[in-house]
Amino acid sequence: MQTRGVVILLAVVLVGCGPTGNTGGNNTSGSDGTTPNPDASVYYWDASTGPQDAMPAPNWDAFFAADPPPEYCGPGNPDAAVLPGGTPECPDDKNREGCPCIPHGATAPCWPGLRVDRDRGICQDGVTTCEYFNEFIGQWGPCTGYVLPVPGATLGPQACNCFSLGSWEIDNLSPCFVTYPGNQIYAVSTFDAGGGAQCPTNLPQNPPPNPEPGYDWSTNRLNVDCSGQFELCYTLRAGDENSPDPVNDCIVASVCVNAWYDSPGVVQDLPNLPGWTSSNPTCAAQFANSGGYGEMSVVGLSVECEDIDDNGSAYIFHRIGYCPLSCNTDPTAPECQNCGNGGSGSF
Repeated sequence: MQTRGVVILLAVVLVGCGPTGNTGGNNTSGSDGTTPNPDASVYYWDASTGPQDAMPAPNWDAFFAADPPPEYCGPGNPDAAVLPGGTPECPDDKNREGCPCIPHGATAPCWPGLRVDRDRGICQDGVTTCEYFNEFIGQWGPCTGYVLPVPGATLGPQACNCFSLGSWEIDNLSPCFVTYPGNQIYAVSTFDAGGGAQCPTNLPQNPPPNPEPGYDWSTNRLNVDCSGQFELCYTLRAGDENSPDPVNDCIVASVCVNAWYDSPGVVQDLPNLPGWTSSNPTCAAQFANSGGYGEMSVVGLSVECEDIDDNGSAYIFHRIGYCPLSCNTDPTAPECQNCGNGGSGSF
């Protein structure tokens, strides 16, 4: 009687990054790429001397018409978004250059960009100092050290959108390949019972194999820069991770998890990724024999009503390559040094 061959494929577990670009420095242009108008002025009332009109105003994109406070699309009260105080010209949340402040010499965070970009991706606040205006009141000085989005960037850390910075960690990424009589190759999820990835036990004599009863494929967790409802998917494709072809790289399997992510910048456990069986043995054989990769993608809606996608399609934020089958028999080979069961996708 012919026997079945069973192998586990390991992933390359190096942490990857999203698109690269200028990630630091002091960007002194407006968030729309223009330079603030040094001749503009802003009126406010000084209790000691009356209205003042000679102080320079910063970039006027801080007006609510061009830069509205974020909406709210989270659970509970739809009016939960907190509106900034002050006036449109001098809102409390931005500390704009030329706006009144006390006491003299105080420093504070400042942000000349759009509110929706703040604290996302590479974007970061600058610092401003309360400069002398008269004996009773000061005015905020120039905002220095801030970082705005990279012009033209639409995805990744340089865009400063929701889901611009973070990581999705999956503890077990290993598929199991089962060769049946007639050289039919099927793929099925492994499981981890505490000793590392294992192929399902009691595999049937005829295909298809089934996931291990009572076990999911993997635990996983998310850490990202905004709250929202996100569907995260991990897709196994046959092909080359360095030159992916979404049309011709066939799909071995795709598993997803849909969850509400509550607190930005905090690691949150997500529901387990379920077990799976490939319905495409031809693609499974191509993956096993010629190589493949895993894609991490997301679609969703942020708490501030921002769509998380790539022009209507899933946003693929990371790809993970898989090690050669030979690493199962010789894990000490140079090409196998970074191989393991799990992986992480940073963006």
